[in-house]
Amino acid sequence: MTALVVGLDGGGTGTRCVVATLSGEITGRGYGGAANALSSPDPALSLGTALRTALDGLDPARVVGGVLALAGARSAPERATAVADSAWRAVGLAGRPRVVPDTLAAFAGATGEPSGTVLVAGTGATAVRIEDRRVTRWADGYGWLLGDEGSGTWIGLRAVRAVLACLDGRAGPTALREAVLGRVSRDSTPVEAGTGGTPVRVLKDGVSAGAVKGGVSAGTGAGGMPVRAARDGMSVGAAGGDVSIGWLVGVVEAGVAREGPGWLARLAPVVEDAARAGDATASGILDKAAFRLTETVLALGPGAGPLVVAGSLLTGPTLLAGRVRALLPGPVLTTRDGAAGAAALALRTLSPGTAEAAHLRLLTEGPPAGRTTEETA
Repeated sequence: MTALVVGLDGGGTGTRCVVATLSGEITGRGYGGAANALSSPDPALSLGTALRTALDGLDPARVVGGVLALAGARSAPERATAVADSAWRAVGLAGRPRVVPDTLAAFAGATGEPSGTVLVAGTGATAVRIEDRRVTRWADGYGWLLGDEGSGTWIGLRAVRAVLACLDGRAGPTALREAVLGRVSRDSTPVEAGTGGTPVRVLKDGVSAGAVKGGVSAGTGAGGMPVRAARDGMSVGAAGGDVSIGWLVGVVEAGVAREGPGWLARLAPVVEDAARAGDATASGILDKAAFRLTETVLALGPGAGPLVVAGSLLTGPTLLAGRVRALLPGPVLTTRDGAAGAAALALRTLSPGTAEAAHLRLLTEGPPAGRTTEETA
């Protein structure tokens, strides 16, 4: 019976899991939802889903150990361990997994070196110094309320603020207005049925509003133009239909309440697209994000070993990734697969004699082609 190890990378947007042999051959992959131990709605469910799908067709009795790398594990190690143990047992695995911060797996997902630095920008953002495969120092990573500067959540929040400033007259026009409204309207969930089965949404103020062209209408203005009541009673016109400031605030707050602050990170690609199209407001948000991320990693000071970037905002061909790389000194490595990195960490404990070759094999296999950014972030 060939022994297997599990490597799992659980972040604020999604979870990836691999099952590998002791020689580094990946035999199974699985995916789940958000698994931040602090902010995700149900991290145990996400971990269980990823583990179960990765083990599909494999005998759980063959698994001799594993590493679960979780966002939030550094700040809340006891909670992260409890969540990991619960998910591990739920899929029928024996023993207990080792739980580490997701940054450690991100570094191992790029290099076999024992020490270096990693900058992560996905749903959250942080930079850490790693020595002998242990996190010894960090900067930021304090969550969306207190930090995570330059992260997807940070970018999404600033996009919403920019749109609100545009709508209430504090700022000039921006392409983010239509782009953000279009994106969040898809998350405006009907809560009751109107006349003839027309979807009706309840706005923040308790106003019932019928769905119109992806938005919501609280009535009809002159010439039959749909009008929405803003929180302060002001209706705001927009191309393709009117938009309520109150409606936008309500949808965003409901999304965050339902899915956690990581919900805002889905707006980061909207900012990226608007910046590529030449929108100055969107480009300015990315400039600030790049500066904040660079400040975060440089705050750790110089250190031995490679600098690795990780997270969906820095591993793909994004404008933000290009701007950050232009600001960073020296060569930069890109993580390939945090789940494979977690598996490599497990192998180094369970099979140290073959760990070097197995680690390199895991990195060579990398994530499968054709996955979406969200699934491979």
